[in-house]
Amino acid sequence: MKKVIIMPVSADTADTSYCAVADGKQSVGRTAGEALDFLTGQFPDDEPESLVIVRKLHADRFFNADQKKQLVDLMSRWRTARDNGQQLSADEQTRLNALIETELQASAQRTSAVSDKLGQ
Repeated sequence: MKKVIIMPVSADTADTSYCAVADGKQSVGRTAGEALDFLTGQFPDDEPESLVIVRKLHADRFFNADQKKQLVDLMSRWRTARDNGQQLSADEQTRLNALIETELQASAQRTSAVSDKLGQ
């Protein structure tokens, strides 16, 4: 049985997308369903069944509240800069990139923790 985890990519509800992850594959969509559809399109046709877990974006032991706040703030600044044809400062872009990488690692750790809870 494939275990699929779907989580929001952004905490800004106006610009939230969703990431679906399973067995080293991932996809992103505008909705949780779209992300799931894109992901399951990568599975073999004879895949028997999947367990889907939808996770809300909130602080946890893998990505704390301060990191989440910083990420939300920097993503908001990045969107504003993008919409105005500008870029973040080098320091802000470096911090944003580091937080994105940390959240990606946290996502992998969450997936592993869920898998461990499910006994596989």
